[in-house]
Amino acid sequence: MDLVLDAADRHLLTPYVYPAGWPEGEPCRQLLSLFVITNLGALTLYLLFGTLSYYFIFDHELKKHPQFLENQVRREITYALRSLPWISVPTVALFFAEVRGYSKLYDNIEDSPYGWSGVFLSMLSFLFFTDMGIYWIHRGLHHKLLYKRFHKPHHLWKIATPFASHAFHPVDGFMQSLPYHVYPFLFPLHKVTYLGLYIFVNVWTISIHDGDYRVPRLLRHIINGSAHHTDHHLYFDYNYGQYFTLWDKIGGSYKSPTAFEGKGPHDYLRKLREK
Repeated sequence: MDLVLDAADRHLLTPYVYPAGWPEGEPCRQLLSLFVITNLGALTLYLLFGTLSYYFIFDHELKKHPQFLENQVRREITYALRSLPWISVPTVALFFAEVRGYSKLYDNIEDSPYGWSGVFLSMLSFLFFTDMGIYWIHRGLHHKLLYKRFHKPHHLWKIATPFASHAFHPVDGFMQSLPYHVYPFLFPLHKVTYLGLYIFVNVWTISIHDGDYRVPRLLRHIINGSAHHTDHHLYFDYNYGQYFTLWDKIGGSYKSPTAFEGKGPHDYLRKLREK
């Protein structure tokens, strides 16, 4: 995140926003800047990719499903916009630790003993590490002691739209993002790669709520896509994973998506039309 902060300081904050005598490396200034940058970044990713997905990928026929709520899109967006600033508070604390040099993020490929192969391997390990972490955190949030208080708001959306992707209770949203932020404190990761992965995970989160159930046949039971996550919203105890089905299969929570078996939301709407 220090790359983004440095760019903001150089092109906007130092010459136009902050007093000339306020040093760029001063902790209070960094915290304030990170809070603004994090919120603007999250809001931009959510609204930009959520809107593109809603208008160009999401099947609006799903809005006719009986479990699609009245004014649901507006309610999803409102809930997300209220939650994002609160989610950002602990997130900014972790970004601040990164900026102050406590993580294992590095600037140059030459700083890694494994070169470009290390960058590629770190991308794979990031995906598998975060997928594992999110699985267990997500499953834990379904425990009766936590579900009603923190995770139930996200399950209001049985037939979700892309705008449901970030419509979490703040504690829920931060807990499920925690593996992304913990990874660079445990393992070396290139800074630009980290930013790219941060954007990717936000876009992926939108994509598994987009109602597009198409997955190449060979990957249907490997990749955790929108069809899998839709069944999670509908049937509650299945498909907790983020990218892959691996941990659901290990944990006994995998469910073959109903959309692949002719029993999904689109099939239900088709049967309603035929009556």
